Amino acid sequence: MEKNKIDALNAIDKTLFQNDLLDWFEKEHRDLPWRKDRDPYKVWVSEIMLQQTRVDTVIPYFERFLTWFPTMEDFSKAEEDKILKAWEGLGYYSRVRNLHAAVKEVQESYGGKVPDTLEEISKLKGVGPYTAGAILSIAYGKPEPAVDGNVMRVLSRILLIKEDIAKPKTRKIFEYAVRELIAKHNTSHFNQALMELGALICTPGTPSCLLCPVREHCTAFKEGVQSELPVKNQKKSSKTVNMVAAILTNKEGKVLVRKRPSTGLLANLWEFPTFSYSTKIVSNRDFFKDEFRKVYEAELELGVPITKIEHVFSHLVWKVDLYVGIVVDKISSEVLDTNRLKWVDQEEIKGLAFPVPFQKMYAAYLENK
Repeated sequence: MEKNKIDALNAIDKTLFQNDLLDWFEKEHRDLPWRKDRDPYKVWVSEIMLQQTRVDTVIPYFERFLTWFPTMEDFSKAEEDKILKAWEGLGYYSRVRNLHAAVKEVQESYGGKVPDTLEEISKLKGVGPYTAGAILSIAYGKPEPAVDGNVMRVLSRILLIKEDIAKPKTRKIFEYAVRELIAKHNTSHFNQALMELGALICTPGTPSCLLCPVREHCTAFKEGVQSELPVKNQKKSSKTVNMVAAILTNKEGKVLVRKRPSTGLLANLWEFPTFSYSTKIVSNRDFFKDEFRKVYEAELELGVPITKIEHVFSHLVWKVDLYVGIVVDKISSEVLDTNRLKWVDQEEIKGLAFPVPFQKMYAAYLENK
């Protein structure tokens, strides 16, 4: 299907469609904290947080984030450890790193004002077509498409678009459709209304068509094929990684933690000593002790495993056995520095940013103390 040959676009009454959608949004939209005003910074933060994350999950994060970093200047000056702590649990930490870099650029190159043109805003780190369109349309009222999964689902049904939405090139078709349909007098509400419709009514699987404000405009509903759309064929295979971790204390009762490498998965977040293995091992307990001895040059005592954690990322699955133990020897300062290790008490742990699987491990540890 060529983007300029969406047959249903010619049949739809665009003005009536806009009015029906906007009237519904005015009455039924959710009261979300980032909708209090059209501050580009708040819109930007919310859109980055909402990528791959549910609205209900994002709300408390957004509110805390704006409490900690109420302005772009505050955020641009913040230390990475505090930024990662603010994001702790949201996952996809590259999002907040890119946001931090981009906000710094806005402060330095644009006088603290988020760019209001597609050309300039698209140059910022981590700002792709969707984020650019969302900020420009919602905050600045520019007639730019903001095409996310909700929008593609809604328009695939309304306009009977059967292209595979998993293919990157398909987005162009939907961007064209939004440009044709968008209410230029209220682009902010129009784009938000499409997203809201997909989140609340035009949901995956079986949509709530009888509640839909634009049902009369929907080609898929008329043909009874709404549950067959959108088409999404691409499947990602996940790799399983077997790991063993331990929460280790010293004689003073402090816990050993390690800062992950500054690049790669979960960069610069904190974790408990962890080793992965790819071949079969007789005992992961003995394996951990041997690896710990080789890397950290110290002996330890390990008990029985207290829990097994399974955590699913977008591209891999961690399966982790967790032990609790005591480090018998003193770890040298050189080894601590080289491996980004440090001893912390329970109060200090609260201020460190841990990925979700390690939060689960620590919760299990506290339950078993």
